Amino acid sequence: METPDVYGLVGYRLAHSFSRNFFNEKFKNEKIAAEYRNFELDRIEDIRLVVNETPRLRGLNVTIPYKETIIPFLDEMDETARLIGAVNVVKFIRKGGKLILKGFNSDVIGFTDSIRPCLKPHHRKGLILGTGGASKAVWYGLLSLGVEPQWVSRTRKAKAICYEDLTPEIMQEYTVIVNASPVGMYPDIESCPAIPYELVTPKHLVYDLVYNPETTLFMEKCKARGAETKNGIEMLLLQAYAAWDIWNK
Repeated sequence: METPDVYGLVGYRLAHSFSRNFFNEKFKNEKIAAEYRNFELDRIEDIRLVVNETPRLRGLNVTIPYKETIIPFLDEMDETARLIGAVNVVKFIRKGGKLILKGFNSDVIGFTDSIRPCLKPHHRKGLILGTGGASKAVWYGLLSLGVEPQWVSRTRKAKAICYEDLTPEIMQEYTVIVNASPVGMYPDIESCPAIPYELVTPKHLVYDLVYNPETTLFMEKCKARGAETKNGIEMLLLQAYAAWDIWNK
């Protein structure tokens, strides 16, 4: 019997992850000799153990909170991932007995392809809620679509404004709002980002990277103000397809 290849997800608190079920179902349906595992790490340094103890490992997805901290453990990065400064796909390349770990970013592919059909001519500026690894892919994606991005953070930091800085003028000017933080994600479904919801209008496009629950409180409150809303499930599917292409190209 053929020894299966191994793919997996590196992150923290992975019990409700989408990737393992998605890929194992794909492998079963397409009769691919592979399995997909969750590698839940308390610290990113343990990635070395995962690599050393899993000789059939061919590729990894990377999720919260390690999309940035995994970079020092990689041998190479593709240009897009380098520019973004975050990695969510690692390809295992074997050359002459040497293992090379190369980082990619499929989040940006999933996000841009998912939000592009929703954009209208007046969507020229966008707020990105959160400043983590996923938000960096959103920043790069919005720029590539001609939308000027602005990070929003709970604390003062470079290149970001705070939630209390969201004046009526800013909310009127920035008609795309993307939640790139885990706020509102299961099981914390009663939480939502602290934007001034009374300033959301039907001109706003509101996109939540969270996909569990399907409709977050953030989306509900914006939809009640007439905004168009979309969750992150399509982005998740598109980035998963892109990851598979990266591993196998």
